[in-house]
Parts: sequence; structure tokens; C-alpha cells
Amino acid sequence: MSTTIKDFKSPSSEEISAALNTDFETRSLDTMCVNESQLKHPWWYNFKYSLVGLIFGIAFVKAEIVSWFRIQEMFRLQSFHMYGVIGTGVVLGALSVWLIKKFKVKTIYGEAIEFHPKKFNRGQIYGGLIFGFGWAMTGACPGPLFAQIGAGAFVIAVTLLSAIGGTWLYGYLRDRLPH
Repeated sequence: MSTTIKDFKSPSSEEISAALNTDFETRSLDTMCVNESQLKHPWWYNFKYSLVGLIFGIAFVKAEIVSWFRIQEMFRLQSFHMYGVIGTGVVLGALSVWLIKKFKVKTIYGEAIEFHPKKFNRGQIYGGLIFGFGWAMTGACPGPLFAQIGAGAFVIAVTLLSAIGGTWLYGYLRDRLPH
């Protein structure tokens, strides 16, 4: 029995998500508690995200957390500045998660926010070491990359392209990496 194109049944978005995504919970637009008319926006609607990104980038630059020199000071244990910024982020993140769990905060679509435990594996150690070495060598991690480029450090574009290439390589090799 041969299969023709007309016999082919395209997979649903749930089937695609289940096949492709094993680490993160995803949801398609058709499963959200929103009707389709609410999803249509004028062309300028998303500029608010650009504005927030611009303000975030300015804050990164003013706080000197995109400074190559500040990052090098951190890795050489010469300054507390970056440890203070990172520590503040960890504390605020932990407090936010605690508040979300305590008050059962919902998304803007009315869905419950769920936290799923992750299984530890040695690949996280290797990945963390590679990330840290790259951060120390380049003076950039994914968050500040764009702020550094926006501040005029155009050489960081090499780091950005390397990060994209590394992400692609990980996706390509993911199934063959140790668990």
C-alpha cells in the first residue's frame, strides 16, 4: 500500500511540541484563553517591548554591568560590584517565585503558573563551565550582548554570532551529548 500526499495528515501543534520540546512547557495560541480577535494588533503595537528593552539596556550600561572591565574584575575576584548585581538578581528571583507560589499568581491570560522540578545531570556542569569560560574570555554573556553592541562595542557582534552558532550546535548535537 503506497501513501500519497493527500493521505498525509499534518501533525497538530501539541504533537509537534511533544516531539520537539522536552525541557520546556509550551503552549500554542489556540490553547490560550484568548479569542482570536484579541491577538490582532496594529503594526506599532510591539514598540512597547522595544521601549522596555531600550530602558533595560540603558540600565545595564549605567550600572556598568556590561563593562568588560567590571566583568574581568569579577572573574579576578577584584571587585564585589558584579557579585552584588548577580546576588540581588538571585534574591529577587527567589522572592518572586516564592510570592508567585504563595499567592497562586496567574498569567495575564488567567492560567496558573506551574514550576516543574528539573533533574540534575553532569551536562549542566560542563555547560556551566563552558559558559563561564566564554563569559570570562569575551566579557559578555547573553543578556548584556545587545546592550554592549548598542553602546558601541561592535566587536561584540563576533560574540553574538558565536553564541548563536553555539546554540545551533547544541541543538544539533543534543541527542548525542551525555545525560
